[in-house]
Amino acid sequence: MRPAFVTGGSSGIGFAVARQLAEKGHDIALFARDQMRLNAAKASIVARFPHIRVETFAVDVSDQSAFVAAIERALAVLGTPEYAIASAGIAEPGLFTEQDINLHERHMAINYFGSLYFTRTLTQPMIEAGGGRIGLISSGAAFFGIYGYGAYAPSKFALRALAEVLHLELEPHGIVTTLCYPPDTDTPQLETEKRTKPEATQQITAGGGLWKADDVSATLLKGMEKGRFIVTPGVQMGALNRLTSLIAPALRWHQRRIIRKVGK
Repeated sequence: MRPAFVTGGSSGIGFAVARQLAEKGHDIALFARDQMRLNAAKASIVARFPHIRVETFAVDVSDQSAFVAAIERALAVLGTPEYAIASAGIAEPGLFTEQDINLHERHMAINYFGSLYFTRTLTQPMIEAGGGRIGLISSGAAFFGIYGYGAYAPSKFALRALAEVLHLELEPHGIVTTLCYPPDTDTPQLETEKRTKPEATQQITAGGGLWKADDVSATLLKGMEKGRFIVTPGVQMGALNRLTSLIAPALRWHQRRIIRKVGK
């Protein structure tokens, strides 16, 4: 059984995915910035599944040379992955006129380019190994423009476009690409997101419920195993996936109504 590589693997959805893949018998490569959190994630997985090998790589996925080098070390140590899941990401909402341009660049660097470096580096080894499965994590903010997500949403729109292309181009090589649109999920990233989310944005994005990372990751892995391109945990994400093009005018009207009421 080939290993699984997971970015953002020290917490949240990434950690949940890694733990569930370890349960299925895959050795694991975890990529994240904080070595202490990586150590804790590794210890947690090994404690439950002592037969599983877990290797950690402390790296910023937006640093292309360092990240590619880390992926290549993982390939040398564990071999080519069967599963490659890009879960590393940031979300810092705020008003377009108030956020620094560097924050816009940071969102693209981590959410889009980090996923691009990951998939591009692993594509050829996976082709040579006979195929595999790639998982990318998008967002409901990739369906339509949401007030307060001027820095975040474009990075997820871009990731959606990349997934569309990979789905078509890699399929003939035996590589399945799956794009997941998780609802609000109880993770450290969500807690960080809440700190800067404008009041209007909070009201606009309310109503989808709060999912557990374990449930999102289980839904993602089930979809990947079945070869699905789109995975939409929850009723709200499923409806947005199917109906956004039809209801976009109503969604914009709904946002304007809240913005006028709240102000920010």
